[in-house]
Order: sequence, then structure tokens, then C-alpha cells
Amino acid sequence: MSGAGKSTVSAVFRERGFSVIDCDVIARSAAEKPEFLAEIGRRFSRDMLKPDGTLDRPEVARLIYNDKASRDKYQRIIFPYIIYDILEMIHRSECAVLLDAPTLFESGLDMICKEIVSVCADEGVCAERIAVRDGITHESAMERLLAQHNAKFFLERSDHFILNDGTREELLDRIWIITDSILE
Repeated sequence: MSGAGKSTVSAVFRERGFSVIDCDVIARSAAEKPEFLAEIGRRFSRDMLKPDGTLDRPEVARLIYNDKASRDKYQRIIFPYIIYDILEMIHRSECAVLLDAPTLFESGLDMICKEIVSVCADEGVCAERIAVRDGITHESAMERLLAQHNAKFFLERSDHFILNDGTREELLDRIWIITDSILE
């Protein structure tokens, strides 16, 4: 769930010795690959590209957050690029790996995970964090959240579920308990 505190959780996992793979960073890198951009232009729309041939991120966001069919089509195109890079990074890692993956289930990467940790928070809190982080309106942030899975979805599919509904200290305590459990 976007805006729930995944970055904070990832930072603690990193401090505990995990290699953290930020899948959003991988996705941004994948979206710059010439072969991906060519495929988007062929299979999707040239409107998704700026005149210089790079991805028009605001246009992509507008389209994929407002149209499920477009989101699914876009994900079918980009996920193979992202997954390839992630698997390469996992293969090179010498320690336990945490995937900071907002679309873990949609990409199918959940199938390679030993344990799944999900982080959720109140939708209103998440929307406010997204609005501040991305410089968008609260309404736009809520639209993004509504295009994502809800907390119940994550609760049903996770080995560890963190509801980020308290203080920072409470969140940190929850993360430590989970990392201790995983490292045993």
C-alpha cells in the first residue's frame, strides 16, 4: 500500500543486514531502456513518449491510475524488464534480500519469496503522505490508492502484516520482531 511506510520498514531491514532491492528504482531504470521504450511505442501508444523518446511519466501515471485495462497492459510490458533485473540482483546478493516491491503480487514476484511482509496504514494517512511526497492533490492521491489493493488483500497474502497505525517507536518495535523472526 503506497504511503504506508515501506521505506521506513526497508531502512530497518537494511540496518539489520538485509540487502534491500527498491523495485521502484528498478522500474524507473527499466523504463529508460531503449528496448522497453520501443515496445511501449509499438504496443501501447506514442503518446506515452515525449518528443525526445523518453517515457512521459505524468501521462503514464494518468493513464494507468485511471484505467485498469491500460494499467494491466503497461504492467505486462514492463514487468519482464523489472523481473530480469531483480533476479540478477538477487543472484549476486550475498545476504538475505528484502524486495521493496509495491507490485509484488501483480508481477508474480511473490512466488519467489520465502516470506512476505506487507505494510499498510489508514487510507487517509497514506493519501496525505502520497500527496506531500509526490506533490499532487489529496484527491489524486486517493485515486492512486483506490487503484491499488486494500489492506485486507495484503493481510490475506502475507506471512507478516504491519499495520502502521501508531508511533514511529511502535513501528520500529514491530519491524525488529519480524526481522528477528526471519533471521532465526
